[in-house]
Amino acid sequence: MSSKLFLALTITVVLYAVVVVNINHIPLPLQKHSVAEKPAIDGKRWQLEVVIPIAGAAGPESVAFDQLGDGPYTGISDGRIIKWQENERRWINFATTSLNREGCEGEGEEYHHLKEHMCGRPLGICFSEVSGHLYIADAYMGLLKVGPQGGLATPIATHAQGTPLKFTNSLDINQSDESIYFTDSTSLYQRRNYLWVILSGDKTARLMKYEQESKQVTVLLNNLSFPNGVALSKDGSFLVFAETSKCRIQRYWLKTSKAGTLETLAKLPGFPDNIKRSPRGGFWVAMHSRSGKILSWMLSYPQPGKSLVRLLRFDIMMKAYSVVSKYRGSGLAIRLSEDGEILEMLEDKVSEYRMKSMSEVQEKEGDLWIGSIDMPFVGMYRMY
Repeated sequence: MSSKLFLALTITVVLYAVVVVNINHIPLPLQKHSVAEKPAIDGKRWQLEVVIPIAGAAGPESVAFDQLGDGPYTGISDGRIIKWQENERRWINFATTSLNREGCEGEGEEYHHLKEHMCGRPLGICFSEVSGHLYIADAYMGLLKVGPQGGLATPIATHAQGTPLKFTNSLDINQSDESIYFTDSTSLYQRRNYLWVILSGDKTARLMKYEQESKQVTVLLNNLSFPNGVALSKDGSFLVFAETSKCRIQRYWLKTSKAGTLETLAKLPGFPDNIKRSPRGGFWVAMHSRSGKILSWMLSYPQPGKSLVRLLRFDIMMKAYSVVSKYRGSGLAIRLSEDGEILEMLEDKVSEYRMKSMSEVQEKEGDLWIGSIDMPFVGMYRMY
C-alpha cells in the first residue's frame, strides 16, 4: 500500500470517529410534528413541534430571546445574526460581526468554512437584561456587543493578557453587573481547524471574565482542553463549563470558601457544547453526539493525533469531512442538577428532521429551542 493511500485511509477513519456533523441543505418547510421522543425521567415526553428552516446558510449555534421575549435570534455560518420575525413568519437580518461582507453569503457549508475567518462566525450569544445589548462570542472577531437595533457589532475584547483570542466560543452574563464569563477554546488554532484541536490534545485554552467598569479581561483558568459552553449558577456562587474533548462538565467556584477552586461536576456520554440554565433548575447541556471507542482511545493517547495534525492539509480534511459527515448519529441533551445528577434526557432518533448534532438547548416557557453547529434549521421541542 502506498504511503499516500495509507494516509488517505487513515484520515477517513479518524474523521469518521471524530466528525460531528450531518449537513443537509434541502430547503425545509416550516411545519409542526407529532413524534414521540424518548421519555424524560419524570415520565413525560419531548416532541419535535416546529422546524424553522434557514435559507442559504446553516449552523444556528446558539439561541437567544430579547427583553420582550421576541426571537429566537441566532448566529449562522455566513457570519450573520438573524432574528425570527413571528408575525411575518420569516428570518430577518439583525447584526453582523465583520465589516467585510463581500462574498460572505455564498451557498454551502464548505464555502462558509473557507470564508468564515473574514466574514466572522458568531457562536455563543446572550442578551443583557440591564442594557438590552446582545453580547456575542465570535470565533474569529472575539467578544462583541450590538445594541437593541442591531447592525455592525462592536468588539469589546480581542486579547487577554497580551494573547489574542483565537477561538472565542461561548459566554454567559452576570445580569446584576453585566460582567461576562467566556471561553477561548484554543490559543493555537482557528475554529475551522477545530479537528486539529481535538486530535492534537491541545491544552492552550482559557476561561475568562470581562468586567464592564474596567473594560478589562481576567484569565480565570489556563491549560484547558477545548472549553466550550459556560453558564452561571442561579445564585452566582459558581459557574459550569464544558470541556468538550474530555466529555465532562467542570465547576468553578466564584464565591464561598471554595472560591477559585475547580472540580468535575459530571462525566458525560458524549461531546458537550453549550450550557444554559433551566428555569426549572439545573442546566441543559447539549451534545454533538455520543463518544465512541476509537476517539476515546485517541484522546487518551494523543501522539497519533499529533502526528496526523502535522500531515493533514485543510483541503484534504474538508474532502474527507464531507464524505464521512453523513454517517453521524443523533445529538443528545441532558438536564443536570446543580450537583451533577441527570434529571432528564433528550435524544431524537426518530423524527424526520431530527437534530443530528445539538449545540444548545434554550428552555423558554416550557419549550426547548435547539441550536446546531451545522443543521440548516432551528428546532423546537415541547413536553407533553
